[in-house]
Amino acid sequence: MMPSRRNLLIAAIATGAIAFASTGSALAQKKYDTGATDTEIKIGNIMPYSGPASAYGVIGKTEAAYFNKINAEGGINGRKINFISYDDSYSPPKAVEQARKLVESDEVLLIFNSLGTPSNSAIEKYMNAKKVPQLFVATGATKWDEPKEFPWTMGWQPSYQSEARIYAKYLMKEKPAGKIGVLYQNDDFGKDYLKGLKDGLGAKSSMIVAEEGYETSEPSIDGHIVKLKASGADVFISITTPKFAAQAIKKLAEMNWTPLHIVSNVSSSVGSVLKPAGFENSQGILSASYGKDAADPQWNSDPGMKKFFDFLAKYYPDANKLDASVVYGYGVAQTMVKVLQMCGDDLTRANVMKQAASLKNFSPDTILPGITINTSATDFAPIKQLQMERFKGEKWELFGDIISSELSN
Repeated sequence: MMPSRRNLLIAAIATGAIAFASTGSALAQKKYDTGATDTEIKIGNIMPYSGPASAYGVIGKTEAAYFNKINAEGGINGRKINFISYDDSYSPPKAVEQARKLVESDEVLLIFNSLGTPSNSAIEKYMNAKKVPQLFVATGATKWDEPKEFPWTMGWQPSYQSEARIYAKYLMKEKPAGKIGVLYQNDDFGKDYLKGLKDGLGAKSSMIVAEEGYETSEPSIDGHIVKLKASGADVFISITTPKFAAQAIKKLAEMNWTPLHIVSNVSSSVGSVLKPAGFENSQGILSASYGKDAADPQWNSDPGMKKFFDFLAKYYPDANKLDASVVYGYGVAQTMVKVLQMCGDDLTRANVMKQAASLKNFSPDTILPGITINTSATDFAPIKQLQMERFKGEKWELFGDIISSELSN
């Protein structure tokens, strides 16, 4: 008996429904790598909670508090963040040990915002060999923007070389006859800045009359400051971590040496550097920034900073809001959450990197107006803009235009 046209139609609809159902379920299928489930996303982190760079430990504490906030609000697409943070004391061998523990024992999906150029350099090859994201590292070394060679490693903040080129540009314009003395940390961090400074000065690199490298194991850098003053330098550039930046400011005041003083962005914190060094000793110091200064009343009515202050009040009341590292930790954690939201139900390591490389005009609450985060498959440098600032009273005052490191310097 021949099937009726009506029965054929019903059969066709049924077949289509089955096909649609199977396609729909395939589309809705969740994809996970180690460290992600229906209920949890495991994120690893390495911070110097002790040792010579312990002032940065507050970054990890801020991130933990921010993820607590996200979890309290229901998590990311229904999944809670399990944030596992270890101390490496700013020691590269210890960082390697902690990275292995996070990847092989804790089985995290990724390592996020591990701090320090030496520590991240020590784990970069391991992370890439394991194909585990080493995402938004807390260091501005230029080498984190090498997607071809290291596709699993990405920076976040502006590169040290870009920042140093901006200082070089400023000095060539404002103090072309200046004699520059440089204090730098004798490791990858300090050398990266120094290279950027020399590249920026170009033919005028002879403006640098003295360079003093220090080791993080040194209890004091006073001897280096004495040598730099003796060189006749009238510009002092401090490429240091917070502890040594504060020491340098104090020593300059003690010696009554008053050169034009530039401090690297990573040590421009009011709370952990300038206040301990003495506001009276810090007047007129220059730096460059991409984040809002929580000590500056101009941001009190800013919508983004209102969210930041509300977050501190509820989730991290013990935080020092004057500490730039707290502002930093919030901004980078917010960027991490944005990427995980973009991942949807595809929480594979490859998709995490794909989404991290797909950020378009993203502005965390704590970033300066006009500065946006942009990445692509060939661009692993999320923030590329800075603005010069001068310390006055008890806060930084921004001046000049926002400068892009992508412009030729």
